[in-house]
Amino acid sequence: MEGFIAIYIFILAGFVGYEVISKVPVILHTPLMSGSNFVHGIVLVGAMVVLGQAEGFTEQLVGFIAVVLAAGNAVGGYVVTERMLEMFKSSKGDK
Repeated sequence: MEGFIAIYIFILAGFVGYEVISKVPVILHTPLMSGSNFVHGIVLVGAMVVLGQAEGFTEQLVGFIAVVLAAGNAVGGYVVTERMLEMFKSSKGDK
């Protein structure tokens, strides 16, 4: 029964996360992303710890997928933030 509860919480968190993020105004996107990039790093470290403690093949596979997705999320958040910040730089060449 514990597995079904975890899946239920995961699906519920996905729906809630989508609803919350979809309501964020465009003007707040860059500050929100730059402020939450550290969370991506914490998720990546957590996924690596879980992978390191995995015993069976299924646990290792799920842990590996978690590390890959967390790394993609961390890198993607950084790239998006950098691109958004480039849009707001002055075009006069001063930094």
